[in-house]
Amino acid sequence: MDFGRDDVLANANGLVYLQLAGSAVIAFGLWLRFGGIVKDLSSEGKTPEYFYMGLYVLVGAGALMMTVGFFGCCGAVRESQCLLGSFFTCLLVIFAAEVTTGVFAFIGKGMAIREVQTMYEEAYNGYLKNKMNKTLITFHSSFLCCGKESPDQVQSTCPKELLGHKNCIDEIENVISAKLQLIAIVGIGIAGVTIFGMIFSMVLCCVIRNSRDVI
Repeated sequence: MDFGRDDVLANANGLVYLQLAGSAVIAFGLWLRFGGIVKDLSSEGKTPEYFYMGLYVLVGAGALMMTVGFFGCCGAVRESQCLLGSFFTCLLVIFAAEVTTGVFAFIGKGMAIREVQTMYEEAYNGYLKNKMNKTLITFHSSFLCCGKESPDQVQSTCPKELLGHKNCIDEIENVISAKLQLIAIVGIGIAGVTIFGMIFSMVLCCVIRNSRDVI
C-alpha cells in the first residue's frame, strides 16, 4: 500500500502543472483582450466580436483548467477513482474547447480580419464626413498606419512617429492575422497539456486500483 500511495502522490504533483498552465492561459487571454490594440478598438463603441469569441473560449478553458486541476489533485490525494474519473471527463471537455479555439483561429481568420477592416472603413468614411470623428485617430495610433492607398485625405490623423506610408487595410490584416495565429498556437498547445493531464489521471486510477487489489 505504501508503494502505491507514493506513486499516487508523485503523479499528483504533475497535476499542479495543469493549474499553472490554466493560469498562464487566463493571463494570456486577458492580456490580448484588455491590452494594446484590442483594448483601444473596444473603447470606441464597436468591438471586433468575432475576434473576441476565440479569446472568451480561451479564458474560459483556462479558468476551468485551474478549477479542474485543483479537484484532480484532491482526487489523487484522497485516492478517489470517482473524482479522477470526473477529472478525466472535464479534461476531455477542455481539450475539445482548446482544439475548437485553435481551429477557429485558423479557419475564421479571414472573417475576423474583414470585421476589423470594415470597422476601419466606417471610421475612415465617418472622418471624411465629420472631421471631429476621433475613431480614425484611434485606429491609426493603434496600428501605426495612416489611410488606405494614400494618406492625403486623413494626413492630420497620422501618428507623428510613423515614418513613411503604411496602408491601414494591409496593416490590419497583418496584425490581426499574427494575433489569431498566436491564439491558435496557444490553444493547440494547451490541448496537448490536457492530454498530458488525462494520461496522468488514468495512470493514477490504475495505481489506486492496483494498490487496493493488493490489500
